[in-house]
Amino acid sequence: MTELSVVIVGGLHADARKAAVDRLLAEVPDSVALHHDLATAAAGTVVRTIRDVTGIVSAGEAPLVNDCACCALREDLVPELRRLAEAGLTRLAVVELWDSVEPKAMAEVVISGGLTLTGVITAVDPALVLPYLGNGDDLADRGLAAAATDQRTVADTFARQLEYAPVLAVADSPEADEEDQELLAQLHPTARQVPIGHGGLAGAAYPERMSPWSDVTGGHSVSWPGWLGGDSTSWFGTAGWSGSAGGASASRPGPAEGTSATPTGPAAGTSATPTGPAADTPASPPGPTGGSHPQRPPSPLVRAALAGFDVEAAAAAQHPACALLPAEADAHGVSTLVWHRRRPFHPERLYQALEDITCAAARSRGRFWLADRPDSLLHWDAAGGALCVESVGPWLASLPDAAWEMVPPVRRAAAALDWHPEHGDCCQHLVFTSPGLDRDGLEALLESCLLTDTEYAAGRDAWKRLPPAFDTFLEV
Repeated sequence: MTELSVVIVGGLHADARKAAVDRLLAEVPDSVALHHDLATAAAGTVVRTIRDVTGIVSAGEAPLVNDCACCALREDLVPELRRLAEAGLTRLAVVELWDSVEPKAMAEVVISGGLTLTGVITAVDPALVLPYLGNGDDLADRGLAAAATDQRTVADTFARQLEYAPVLAVADSPEADEEDQELLAQLHPTARQVPIGHGGLAGAAYPERMSPWSDVTGGHSVSWPGWLGGDSTSWFGTAGWSGSAGGASASRPGPAEGTSATPTGPAAGTSATPTGPAADTPASPPGPTGGSHPQRPPSPLVRAALAGFDVEAAAAAQHPACALLPAEADAHGVSTLVWHRRRPFHPERLYQALEDITCAAARSRGRFWLADRPDSLLHWDAAGGALCVESVGPWLASLPDAAWEMVPPVRRAAAALDWHPEHGDCCQHLVFTSPGLDRDGLEALLESCLLTDTEYAAGRDAWKRLPPAFDTFLEV
């Protein structure tokens, strides 16, 4: 029986998403794509389709659960994936999310169902990144709401889709310029970007900027077991792309932890010229047992889809207390400002400046500290001119020592790296990314919202008596 791997592909950029899914179906034997169309939810059902590289294999309907299309998706997805796993005929199940469905929730559903999630990918058209980040429309107004109570906007939904996935499948968009590419890179600098061409399978299988040798190191053979049928033909040989008969390795390759995804060229001591098919030739099916027919190595997209995924680490990377926020950057007209201070905000002055701060950048996020709530870690999340502020619990400095044992290690490690002898982990850590960012003006505005020297010297008891301007935001 074939072990089923699951990869999630999502994103509001529907054409790019479909291109990524089509590429995976075309390149991975015995793969299928599951898609739940939530556009029919108003009629009381969600339409599920399963397709392979040739077209639709089956279709069905799932009833709404509690008038929530996303709930219906959750209830229907795991049983369908388990059915595919039990049949033993599918090697890769590509879960193609509907437009506004966010990958975090679905990744957690797949893992909780006892399935093997090997990748989460968001498909992106670089030319559309800024327009979507600047779109403050409600999803409901665009026909993209997943439930009657869905109050999300296009901008904040797209931002979370983009920032959660460790892999971005990037469409080759003729309209995208250097500024668009730089904005994408600064918004999610730790993401591995893989090309998918444009218009479905258009474009070369391996664009010049991505070398098929990028995962070949030290001249060793790297194989993907069970992929190419009964002949166990290796996709990589010890030199070039020559096949090897039988005895496939039990490990799947991928970039080593902490290494760059940038291609490094052929391994030392090997020829720079592949011995297999030319780079612009479609991948051929495996030859007969014996390995006499060379095979194309897996594309960067396929490698990314099967590299593995840690759902707990992904969640921690988005949590305000330990998020992997972008670093300072300034290139091609796009800037990222990292603003870090140890003094709390004056609640009234910050509240009065919220509109100017929120509109100063296409995207801003992080954690912040209010003087009248000195024990509360507050989350800042802004996109499309709209701001979400919420309390995500206490700062670690506010907890008794005995409670630290209940805090996840990644949270304790993040606090230790940012610890201050007086305030502990309490701080302002906000990051703003945008083309044409007025860094000096924004810094001056933020500084003006901090406590003055006199206010700061008055101490915490006096801070707590300041006007509680954020009660409406925090629903107190």
